[in-house]
Amino acid sequence: MRVSAAPLQDKCIVIIGGTSGIGLSAAKACVAAGAKIVVVGRDEESTAAAKAGLGSNTRSIIADAIDPVTADRAIDLAIREFGRFDGLYHVAGGSARKVGDGPLHEMSDQGWDFVWRLNVTSMIFSNRAAVRQFLRQNSPGSVLNLGSVASISPSPRHFATHGYAAAKGAAIALTRSAAAYYAPHNIRFNCILPGLVATPMSRRAQDDPAIMKFIQTKQPLDGGRIGRPDDLDAAVVYFLSDASKFVTGQVLAIDGGWSVAEGQYDE
Repeated sequence: MRVSAAPLQDKCIVIIGGTSGIGLSAAKACVAAGAKIVVVGRDEESTAAAKAGLGSNTRSIIADAIDPVTADRAIDLAIREFGRFDGLYHVAGGSARKVGDGPLHEMSDQGWDFVWRLNVTSMIFSNRAAVRQFLRQNSPGSVLNLGSVASISPSPRHFATHGYAAAKGAAIALTRSAAAYYAPHNIRFNCILPGLVATPMSRRAQDDPAIMKFIQTKQPLDGGRIGRPDDLDAAVVYFLSDASKFVTGQVLAIDGGWSVAEGQYDE
């Protein structure tokens, strides 16, 4: 199969959580690959900055991913402005450590409710909106979900947020269940699992010398380093493009070796 220089040419992609970190990097990669995009962010300043930096083939919405109509609004905007909707990338989510997530015996009710709504409920809403639109269009489509390597490869000393791990495990379950059900419609669902990536959410880890030393052996690829948002970009473009039109229900760890490395602690 010949690989196009612009694999997303003429496609329109919606990115839920596309105005900072991993989502913003993906948005830039999609635009570079020829796509028209709609990005959704919660913060007015970062959303405006993202739209300005992404150029004329970008539209934006300021909204919360846990609002059940947010993804519908974004998809409607894509169709209204660009005349089509081809793929959705759900990035929105994050840690609830500050509101009570942690080891199971320490987890608060508030922490659990928050982490589940932020990571799982929001994903259900966006995936539901996407598949409904693909069915209305009677067209193929691609849904890509962002999980975490924490859901399949625990690291108990430094990353014991059990609610977050459970929520990201739900991303895998949703992806594979939906992939099986909608495959006859040529609607594809896949999931990528990053390791520790340098984003605003991972600031706690980035500021902890012990954790960063641990990452040198836990993510040993490329000299042993924390991930960068653009480490995920090639996979994002692949899964949203026709290059992966025969691929669904797959879970890809992009983790610098996290899931196959022991990681070493200073005792």
